[in-house]
Amino acid sequence: MLTPSKKALVPFVSVENMMKLVHANGLDNMLIRIADAIEQDFLRWDAFDKTPRVASHSDVGVIELMPTSDGELYGFKYVNGHPKNTAEGLQTVTAFGLLADVNSGYPVLLSEMTLLTALRTAAMSALAAKHLAPKGATTMAMIGNGAQSEFQCRAFAAICGITHVRLFDTDPAATTKCAANLAGTNLHVTTCTTAEDAVTGAQIITTCTADKQNATVLTDNLVGAGVHINAIGGDCPGKTELHADILHRASIFVEYPPQTRVEGEIQALADDHPVIELHNVFAGKTTGRASDKQITLFDSVGFAIEDFSALRTILTAIKGTDFFINLDMLADPDDPRDLYGMLNRAK
Repeated sequence: MLTPSKKALVPFVSVENMMKLVHANGLDNMLIRIADAIEQDFLRWDAFDKTPRVASHSDVGVIELMPTSDGELYGFKYVNGHPKNTAEGLQTVTAFGLLADVNSGYPVLLSEMTLLTALRTAAMSALAAKHLAPKGATTMAMIGNGAQSEFQCRAFAAICGITHVRLFDTDPAATTKCAANLAGTNLHVTTCTTAEDAVTGAQIITTCTADKQNATVLTDNLVGAGVHINAIGGDCPGKTELHADILHRASIFVEYPPQTRVEGEIQALADDHPVIELHNVFAGKTTGRASDKQITLFDSVGFAIEDFSALRTILTAIKGTDFFINLDMLADPDDPRDLYGMLNRAK
């Protein structure tokens, strides 16, 4: 149990301090720490409140709240998804999150989560692949080279040992950007002009596009036996990336079926199409990859427990540092019955 400070000041991690924290710890280390925290929390799956995210959809995007609690801490994330923002010079995804002490209800951390969501999403992708991808995989195709792509590549290198990435985007400028950002890392980067070229020789295929539509980013003929697909772009109703024939050939792994069936690639399938919950794979209750020829598919939509894990990683990481500021955001009078008197004395 956490005890709020006497003055009820709430630690706040800004974008600037999040960047300082990542650099101080090292990007690879932060990705590994978040992945470890997610795995730990998935191993205590039954301890958490679980609900699909609360979404408010519009013609141009979606705004969502993602809440959960393990009985000691409560957490939520506010996040939007607006693909049209890129053309306006804005981020497609922005987010912030909060952790609170269940015993008192007082917040104990407020944090930016635009950067942290990119870290969390990448860590979750690589964690799933650690359990599902072919053993000894060295090459990943990264289809969609937007804001998430470099984080995905770095996480797969740090957690899964990927050494080669093959990049493709329908916008060549995005591929150029991604390749430039990955220069100087230990990754061998190849830029490609088609999706077919990108998947050549890849044991892992990651799709991460932003357009809010039922697209066919990956066609059935591009998926050979034995590959692992990390599908992270289809994350809301009416937004998918994979041809349905791929789904029928693959063993499909998900975070939380009631959410994934509405938002993920499997929204294109019957409601009773079998899927495997990842927490059971992590716990050894269910087999992940069973053969060299099996196609495994992580139908990733992002789930609240992953954000909870990322936030508690940050709460631990800022201890003993100055990578946060204390916010006076809670009215907390000396006499809890005299809120009016506190206001009156402030004249």
